Amino acid sequence: MHIQLPKRFKLLFDFSIWFLLFSLFLRVVFIVWQFSEIKSSALSLLKTAFYGVFFDIGVLSFVWFISSLYLLVMPRKWIGSKLDKVVVYFFFTLTVLIFVFTFFAEITFWDEFKCRFNFVAVDYLIYTFEVVHNINESYPLVFLVPSMLLITFGILFLFKKRGSFAQTFSTKTPFKTRIIPFLIAVLFSGMYISFVKNSDAEWSENRYTNEISKAGIYSFFAELRNSKMNYETFYETLPNDEAFTLVRKKLKEPNAKFDIDSISIRRTITDSVASEQRPNVVFVLMESMSANFMREFGNDKAITPFMDKLAQESVLFSNLYATGTRTVRGMEAVTLSIPPTPGSSIVKRPDNANLFTIATVFKQKNYQCNFFYGGDGYFDNMNAFFGGNGFDIYDRGRGSILSDKITAKRYNLTDDEVTFENAWGACDEDMYQKLIAVADQYHAAKKPFLNFIMTTSNHKPYSYPDKKVAIPSGTGRNGAVQYADFALQQLFEKSKNKPWFKNTIFVIVADHCASSAGKDEIDVANYHIPAMIYGANIKPEKISKLCSQIDVFPTLFGLLSWKYESNFYGQNVRDTSFEPRAFLGTYLKLGYMKNNEIMILSNQKKSNFYKWDKATNDLNKIPMNDRFLKESISWYQTADYLFTHQKLVEK
Repeated sequence: MHIQLPKRFKLLFDFSIWFLLFSLFLRVVFIVWQFSEIKSSALSLLKTAFYGVFFDIGVLSFVWFISSLYLLVMPRKWIGSKLDKVVVYFFFTLTVLIFVFTFFAEITFWDEFKCRFNFVAVDYLIYTFEVVHNINESYPLVFLVPSMLLITFGILFLFKKRGSFAQTFSTKTPFKTRIIPFLIAVLFSGMYISFVKNSDAEWSENRYTNEISKAGIYSFFAELRNSKMNYETFYETLPNDEAFTLVRKKLKEPNAKFDIDSISIRRTITDSVASEQRPNVVFVLMESMSANFMREFGNDKAITPFMDKLAQESVLFSNLYATGTRTVRGMEAVTLSIPPTPGSSIVKRPDNANLFTIATVFKQKNYQCNFFYGGDGYFDNMNAFFGGNGFDIYDRGRGSILSDKITAKRYNLTDDEVTFENAWGACDEDMYQKLIAVADQYHAAKKPFLNFIMTTSNHKPYSYPDKKVAIPSGTGRNGAVQYADFALQQLFEKSKNKPWFKNTIFVIVADHCASSAGKDEIDVANYHIPAMIYGANIKPEKISKLCSQIDVFPTLFGLLSWKYESNFYGQNVRDTSFEPRAFLGTYLKLGYMKNNEIMILSNQKKSNFYKWDKATNDLNKIPMNDRFLKESISWYQTADYLFTHQKLVEK
């Protein structure tokens, strides 16, 4: 018996064919783009296509649910009426435009992150001001927007020419016939919601292959649902007492005395019998400053001449790794000294005020703590986090205010303090100038300060003041890196003339690498970042031990011979008892590395153990090591437990 789709559904059916073909085309684009780094066998490509179509059908099931619901409830006598035509034409055009925009957006997103839409895309939906301006400055919208409109109306014309609209409006399809497609759509969409996870597309060991197998729209809504990750639900666990016993053992040092509470890592650190030093501290968290931009780590393009020179005069961490792939992860790591917890960074979560942070330690030493950001600190919840954890705020705010619950002071940069700004805010030079002015203010008041600045210039659209460096503004990453290095040099040159300079330590660390994408679960080489400590009474030294962002401030406190209470996972890398290790995470994957071996915990309660080949940057799977697995679990499980059970708060 031949079953024919009701003519009322002709337009919806033709739209589905168009969507599947367009999605296939986009998938082919990504395959060609990453062809040298994916599994390109015939079987692998077929599986990629199969998974891709499966998830594309998932997207269509929701389109069919909404559309068939309308087609069902529209009274039969109104089919083909002016109202029906207006509604169908309008929403068809809007839907096609949205999908065309999404396809364009996926290409730009892949260019930046080498993946389908993920939690970053969800974040970008929230912070529309910065994102829209960044897109406007980074891409030729004067061509892209007309192109999207042209494609949309071209599709509209084609469907009209094919008679898709005419058939949709021509037949008074009875209710009992229209209900069958609707029920099928309900069944399929319900199945995808209940049983299909976005991670089901991750069938390959090659990350690029997995990403191409996904559907961008499906991935976006999956991440929207999974913005919060419960560790115990999604990851392998140990009994809490066992996990904390393991971590406390790893954190045990001759100069550390733990609290009585065994489900805790609170301890008192006494690093030295020497007298404590109380210099000012300027902490620079540099946007996207990969280690491989520096000559020290093999770059031959001379784009960081000042940092290369500074590295020889500093305590240089030559084997230090970022904990994540976004700025908020870097902020989380250095301020809380904690491994990355799954899901959103703690910087972006609710109930993240009054935590035990580096500001807690500095304030106990009578320091004034200030946070500087060239954009609006509302972005990524920075103002709420830093303002709620002991820092006064200096940013380029656009009217947003701090919560009434936050007692920190906030100061907006005025127009006359800004010589250049782009989508992300004032350029690095302007922000350093503001930092210097605030340093002058607190020096005059005889108040030691911690000035924490987050830079922005090394970010797409890579624009900065003209004629500052050899590479023209807006031409690419290398120019932005060169300008970031130049601006840092200006900070030092101008600070050297200040009376507070000789009693100031400068700490320079990257927030994350310029790119974190790779074919493996975690691209280890793209977590390697520079870190330096320079200044008052600091002797140059190169630390080659494997370590993490979370260790930077505990190491500084050791250099200053500070006695302090710690609720940190980070340790003094210079201490002889320090055991080299690093924490590397994505939104869902949690990596723990020692001796070129890395355990990766997955949100499917699965774990993989690899040997990292540093020469090729390949992860080669090796037999599971239960001791290593338990150790890995214990770090991440306890970190998540302390935050979710409010045990990271100040006493």
